[in-house]
Amino acid sequence: MKKLLFLLIGLLLINTGYTQKENNMKNKTFHDFVVENIDGEDFDLSSLKGKKALIVNTASKCGFTKQYEGLQELYEKYGSEEFTIIGFPANNFANQEPGSDEKIKQFCTKNFGVTFPMMSKISVKGKDQHPVYQWLTKKEFNGKMDSKVKWNFQKYMIDEEGNLVDVAYSRTKPMDDKIVGWITGK
Repeated sequence: MKKLLFLLIGLLLINTGYTQKENNMKNKTFHDFVVENIDGEDFDLSSLKGKKALIVNTASKCGFTKQYEGLQELYEKYGSEEFTIIGFPANNFANQEPGSDEKIKQFCTKNFGVTFPMMSKISVKGKDQHPVYQWLTKKEFNGKMDSKVKWNFQKYMIDEEGNLVDVAYSRTKPMDDKIVGWITGK
């Protein structure tokens, strides 16, 4: 009888913890997360309050890798107090981002002159999906829409208050009218 009671209490505690985690995610905006940048330092996303942010999962050995060039162009043209780009390297698709953070940073700087903020490599899907991407992809957390990260260079648009606005899939180039129009409000 004691074993059954302990088992039930244990299951209740586990379930309560899971429910608490879900409730915590439901009450968050993008600005409530702290992530690690590519240099291993904390990057508090609340520092982006008042800015639109384009969130992109990146990879160095992908057919879309040349989009780094377009992302940098977009950042140079529109990056300011009102807009930024945040890159999240991820190795979730066909081992297209196998390198360390240091190698990724060197690759992006040397080949594309990337100056927009890059974060530490994370998982953007699956059992080890990073909490930021859990929030981005689940309507129950972001309040806007469900989505799946289909490939590298998928783009999430976040407004000045940290709310999810829209998603653009990999084939949408950084300088596409959909993205530029969202940034400029035109």
